Amino acid sequence: MDTPNYNPFVLEDEPINIKHELARYLPFWPWFAFCLAVGLCIAFFNLRYAPRIFETTAKIKVLDESDGLELPTSAFIFKRSNINLENEIEILTSYIISERVVRALNLSTTFYEEGTIQTSPLHRLPFEFKQLTAADSMAIDINYKIEIQNSKFLITDLRSEDAIDFKGLNTYDKSHDLPFQLRYSPSVEMPLKQLEGKTYLIHFTSIKKATLNLKAQLNIESIGEGSDLLRLVINGEDTEHSEQILNTLIATFNADGIKDRQLVSERTIDFIDDRFVFLAEELDSIEINQQDFKQRNNLIAIATDAEIGLEQRTQSEGEVFKIENQLTLAQLLERSLISDAESDLLPSNIGIDNVGINTLIAEYNLAVIKKDKLANSGGINNPTVKSAETAVTELRWNIDRSLKAYMAQLEASQKQVVSRNNRLLGRVSQMPENEKLLRGIKRQQAIKESLYVLLLQKREEAAINLAITEPSVKVVEYALSGITPISPKSPTVYAVALLGGLLLPFGVLYLMFMLDTKVHSKDDITKANSKIPVIGEIPDVKKSKDIIFTNPNDRSAVAESFRILSANVDYILPIKEGEKGKVIYCTSTIKGEGKTYISINLSLALSSINKKVLLIGADLRNPQIHTQINEDKHRPGLSNYLHDVDYNWRDSLINGFDKHPNHHIILSGEIPPNPAHLLTNGRFKTLIEEAKKDYDYIIVDTAPTILITDTMLISQLADATVYVVRADYTEKNLLKFSKELEATGKLKNVAYVINSVGASKSYGYGYNYGYNYGYGAKK
Repeated sequence: MDTPNYNPFVLEDEPINIKHELARYLPFWPWFAFCLAVGLCIAFFNLRYAPRIFETTAKIKVLDESDGLELPTSAFIFKRSNINLENEIEILTSYIISERVVRALNLSTTFYEEGTIQTSPLHRLPFEFKQLTAADSMAIDINYKIEIQNSKFLITDLRSEDAIDFKGLNTYDKSHDLPFQLRYSPSVEMPLKQLEGKTYLIHFTSIKKATLNLKAQLNIESIGEGSDLLRLVINGEDTEHSEQILNTLIATFNADGIKDRQLVSERTIDFIDDRFVFLAEELDSIEINQQDFKQRNNLIAIATDAEIGLEQRTQSEGEVFKIENQLTLAQLLERSLISDAESDLLPSNIGIDNVGINTLIAEYNLAVIKKDKLANSGGINNPTVKSAETAVTELRWNIDRSLKAYMAQLEASQKQVVSRNNRLLGRVSQMPENEKLLRGIKRQQAIKESLYVLLLQKREEAAINLAITEPSVKVVEYALSGITPISPKSPTVYAVALLGGLLLPFGVLYLMFMLDTKVHSKDDITKANSKIPVIGEIPDVKKSKDIIFTNPNDRSAVAESFRILSANVDYILPIKEGEKGKVIYCTSTIKGEGKTYISINLSLALSSINKKVLLIGADLRNPQIHTQINEDKHRPGLSNYLHDVDYNWRDSLINGFDKHPNHHIILSGEIPPNPAHLLTNGRFKTLIEEAKKDYDYIIVDTAPTILITDTMLISQLADATVYVVRADYTEKNLLKFSKELEATGKLKNVAYVINSVGASKSYGYGYNYGYNYGYGAKK
């Protein structure tokens, strides 16, 4: 016989049956209901006792420090801001700013109220609290518990478990080593009756830890891509405390920016004050020299210069005055540049008539301030700080080089103007020598006086700038807390509870179904092999004592199921002219699937309808029929007949059931060493042929098919093969083997019978055919 081109281990894809899938989960509806109830209860208690977290926000605009510059910049021309919001965010969240806020609000000390279920933070205690120990001295966390009982404080150090009680709710009246003082004063807000029995906690931590905690809580971001506004956010249970933190943070950041800009004005004032001392001494010296000169030469008034060359000489002297004035300022600035430290600010706008130098000084001061900020925030070894220091050094070098070039230019111009002035002076050679000397003295006096006035003017400008320094930020919106908590959210919590209550049992069941590899119902068989029919479903009888169809009039569910099986077997048996007996094999894939149980009851069901039936135990390796009729396992039977040619098989017939007179059994007999050889010696075929003449049905209980070939060796003698599959026991993969046997013709006229249907209710399959309907309770 040719074997068809068929791979039994490849199952065809089938569409998902939604109704069938739902039917698998419906029997577990109590678990779904239970999980939903538990989830909703958890959600309720979570919402009842979970802390309410509120979001507190504030909005600020960082002001541009370049606003008000005399010369328009490219950012001004193209309407762009000089502010880098990312840098401002880093400064706002820097350790220095956060530490100042922690110190200002004493955030290293926190208070809590201990409740029955949860502990809630407090902004302040309902009684007077005075901290005695500085926050800087706190190296480790320290916790104290304060219990109010019988009008006294019971304070416990949670680290050492030492407790001290203070009568009268006052710690001032008793000496102690506690780092704080407490005192209760009667108030309307918290009367003593309401305070009795409450417990409070005080937690002390280090400034560093409190600062790091604050940095972690802060969230600062720009409102939009093209916006100059920053949004400050902090979440917490105490809205008043959160608002105080944000407002203090804004004030601290604003004060820090103002201080940075005031440094330039303060440095300018200090520079001018130092120079006033030298200028005053020089002016005094010039005035004394002028007085002495007039007394020595008996001079009271000096006539005006001669008209000849007066205008030219006056203009030349003005140029000399201007050059010498600029040269003096440049020399003073150069000395300041050399004497001051690299990180000091330089005076700006002191009268230098050079736009490039003034611009470099302004850029240098801004670079110094930026470097100091970055050094305080990131440390001296930070790459950004190193880059800023390099920029300061380069600017300082550029200022020095520009000053030297400017002084060289002034000196060259001075030489030219002096040379021209000397030529003009030759025109008035008739002027007395004393008049020339006196004019030189006055010229020096005028230079010093004008420089003194100029510096005095610049000092006033710097003082005005210091007094009216603009704020660093504009507060768009002070800290404001939402009315509705952001956590927990009731709809979200209940939605998660509902979803979890459904998904948890669904996931567990899905995992169980996915990992399950057993056959449970007829559907599992038809999915694997729709070509082989299922002719019977036998209910589970594990809890029943009567598992054998001993009474022909039995009306139990088991008896009716075998009657249905016997009727269905008749439909699959071929109709052959002239042949009386029908041969039916009962086999299975592995041991334990119930083929012997099916064989016995099928034979009894056929016998109950007045048919002559012969049951043959052909499982020579593991016989089991004798256990159901209380016969000796070694009683002569089929193996004896197959081995002994003189032995008549009729001598081994047994009538194992008294109420079934038409039912006979041939046991397996002695277990032979070579069952396959015995089954193929021809005597088994002879037995079947002879039995057909005497019996209507011959039921053969054969060996399992997957490990041994005994059944396949005699399969051609069968008219039909009942292939037993046990629910909740047989692996689905084993169905592929029976499918292959049928497809390759190794078994004839195969039909499935499902044993122990309804053994498990886990998959929604039950056995409820209602066999007793209309028959009463009799057997």
